[in-house]
Amino acid sequence: MTTLYPSAQHYLSRDHHAHSFGSEITPALRVAAGERIHVQTWDCYKGQILVDADLAKVIESSQMNPATGPIYVEGAEPGDMLVVTIIDIQTQARGAARMYPGKGQLHDKVKAPYGIFFDVADGVITMNENVSFPVKPMLGVIGVAPETGSILTMPAGKHGGNLDNNMNTIGSTIYLPVKHPGALLGLGDMHASMGDGEVSGTGIEIGGDVLIEVNVIKGITTDYPVTETADSWITHGVAEEDIQLAMKIACEEAAGLLVNHWGFTYEDAFIFLSVACDLGIAQNVHPSPGTVIAKVRVPKISACPKPFKI
Repeated sequence: MTTLYPSAQHYLSRDHHAHSFGSEITPALRVAAGERIHVQTWDCYKGQILVDADLAKVIESSQMNPATGPIYVEGAEPGDMLVVTIIDIQTQARGAARMYPGKGQLHDKVKAPYGIFFDVADGVITMNENVSFPVKPMLGVIGVAPETGSILTMPAGKHGGNLDNNMNTIGSTIYLPVKHPGALLGLGDMHASMGDGEVSGTGIEIGGDVLIEVNVIKGITTDYPVTETADSWITHGVAEEDIQLAMKIACEEAAGLLVNHWGFTYEDAFIFLSVACDLGIAQNVHPSPGTVIAKVRVPKISACPKPFKI
């Protein structure tokens, strides 16, 4: 129990973090399915930008994207799904966004590194005296360990990782395929707000506190993570610097769930995705090396009211 989240059975500070999802990393916490955890996270710079107030500072890649954890969930075994519900996100009061020459959709317009500090208070983000907008907090990184070895927290993949899907927010549930006993969950890279695509390479990078609940679905899994919101469910597609391939994978994931869980034919699934669903981009910081992420939003209707028929 914590003062901020009295319903939490566990608290995990950001002092317990890793820069990879790894089967060999000792768990920082062990929890049972159905329990709630108050997780404190760093911003993606591990506090270095906000402490130094140096928006042009170069951060060593080895210090980027710390993920609080890993959290061992009792009963989670390979072939199961870890279910993570984000009950609440509370950001810190100050965040930052940056841009760099040679990185992002408008990289040719940028002559030097540049950044902005944002103040966050009472549900409002203040960019400057003329620009303010609502807080839309989300988690950029959420993932589990692979079967063997390790994967850095920066790329996305079938394990989750740096999915940078702004739908991974308050009230959302993320389904992650378990590959290692206990799943070894980690999360971080909080943003006070981030647009689809994350076109400059950052959202409003910020630390904060998260309340999550973890559960396990036995004997059902998925290839890539799936996110569920109040009105839809969202599949992900990930590829290395190939957004077209990422979009194809996201569509294949959505069609597969429609066919395998809800009895659609592939032909009907193909048409339904085109006429009722939304294909979008979660992250595509072009030109920049690394993974790009696409997403497909499927509305909850009586024919497919959730991602899995269980």
